[in-house]
This record gives sequence, C-alpha cells and structure tokens, in this order.
Amino acid sequence: MDKILLVDKPKGFTSSRVVELIRKNLGVKVGHTGTLDPLATGLLIILTGKHTKQASSFLSLDKGYQVKAVLGMETDTFDLGGKIVRQSDKGVTKAELEMVVKGFHDDIWQIPPPYSSKKIGGRKAYELARKGVAVNIPPKKVSIYSLELGKFEFPYFTLSCDVSSGFYVRSLVHDIGAKLGTGATVIEVRRTRVGPYRVEQAKNLEEILR
Repeated sequence: MDKILLVDKPKGFTSSRVVELIRKNLGVKVGHTGTLDPLATGLLIILTGKHTKQASSFLSLDKGYQVKAVLGMETDTFDLGGKIVRQSDKGVTKAELEMVVKGFHDDIWQIPPPYSSKKIGGRKAYELARKGVAVNIPPKKVSIYSLELGKFEFPYFTLSCDVSSGFYVRSLVHDIGAKLGTGATVIEVRRTRVGPYRVEQAKNLEEILR
C-alpha cells in the first residue's frame, strides 16, 4: 500500500504515536512528514510504502496555523503543557497587541523552544531539557508570509498565520509576550495547511484506523 494519508491529528497524541497506530493497522512501512506537538491538532501528512522515500520533499513546504494564546504567563515549554516560570498582571490593550503583532513580518530570526524536536549535538532539545540540561539553541531565519490577529479578549487572543518550514508558533507567541513585557503562552495550536494540502481534506484518526 503506497499512499499519502492526510490525518487530522487529535490533541494529546504525538506524531510518532499516530505513525505507530497506522503502521500496526495497515501492516506497512509508515512515516510522517513533520512533527506536531502533542498539544497541537490539525494536518499531519502520513506516507506509507514507497511514498516514505518522499518525506524530505514535504519538509520544506510552507505551513498554515491557527493559535490561541494567553497573556500574562510564561512556561518553560512556551505552552500550557509546561511549568509556569513567570506571571504578570500588566494590562494590554488591543492596539498595543496589534502594534507588536505587526512587527512580525517577512524574514525574522527565531529561537526554537527549549522543548522542541530541534537537534542539538545529535540529541533532540526536549530530551536534553527534560534531563535538566541547559539548552542553547541558535536562532534560525524563518519567514512570515501573513500574520493576522483575530479575537482579543484580554488576556486571551488568537492568531492565524502562513509561515515557512521550520517556523515555531510557540516561539512566535513567546516573543510577542516578551515584547509586550507580560509573557505569553500558547493554549491551542491547529495546523491548517502544509503546502497545497489542507486540513479540510484530512480524515480523523479513528476514521483511518477503522
């Protein structure tokens, strides 16, 4: 079976777990084309059989995301799954938030989150971070093609963005919070697009495993 499967990944599953479940179900070679955090939902492209050899061609594709975040809090993972390391009761207006969001456009330098799959000396950053090893991840140039502020009801706000491969939405939210002086943390992330593939075309995991 040689297929390209578009999966709407549920919350709480790692990308590797999704691959494992599909492999057991189909009994063929299976791989994914770019991880999604356990907290995240949305489009995960799974390749089976001979298509697994094409995985690298998917890694460079642009991505689309929708994110919900909260101001006034910072965690070590940059999302709600982590330990709170900072809190602030400073107020922020929509105008102030809009001004900061508008500052993120085109090419930017971004530092991936300490808890990420970015490899440092051959080890994934999150493996080192979990062991208490200080992780020094160098910044990487990434691109923002569009970034829009959606709902804002302090301290909560939503964003939608189209970005280059290698972009971390958690880092974007963290950096927005840093510029505002309040801290900010991701609550929800949904990947809506990978290149020409869209989450509306995807099937949920239960449907695929039937």
